[in-house]
Amino acid sequence: MAYQIDLKTFTDDRGHLTVIEKVIPFDVKRIFYIYGVDGSTRGGHRHHQTIQAAICLKGSCAIYNQDGINERVFELNSPDQCLILEPKDWHQMFDFSEDAILMVLASEYFDLTDYIYEPYFIHDRLRELAASQ
Repeated sequence: MAYQIDLKTFTDDRGHLTVIEKVIPFDVKRIFYIYGVDGSTRGGHRHHQTIQAAICLKGSCAIYNQDGINERVFELNSPDQCLILEPKDWHQMFDFSEDAILMVLASEYFDLTDYIYEPYFIHDRLRELAASQ
């Protein structure tokens, strides 16, 4: 299941300095960012291999996540919050503020075959788990 980590931030009268060092659980191979969202929902997939770290650098957005058993909505509204998405985490980004900039660090280079677009059917999976016990 996805989880949030706090990024180390140094603050003084000159402003804030947030550091991403030794806290991301993978080597970064790709960085992209999403901004200027018109009210659309983004994402709607999970991966075979890619782990992602999402940071809302400016503004705010929400990320719906489900892993086949659990589901949760994470609110990202501070550049010192980082959401780690495991490959199994089917996710959708939505409710972007007008000024939102969502940066994503990825463990793998872009590969269309790594994407899985079908969401989990959580209640079906729970029934399968119950039947197997």
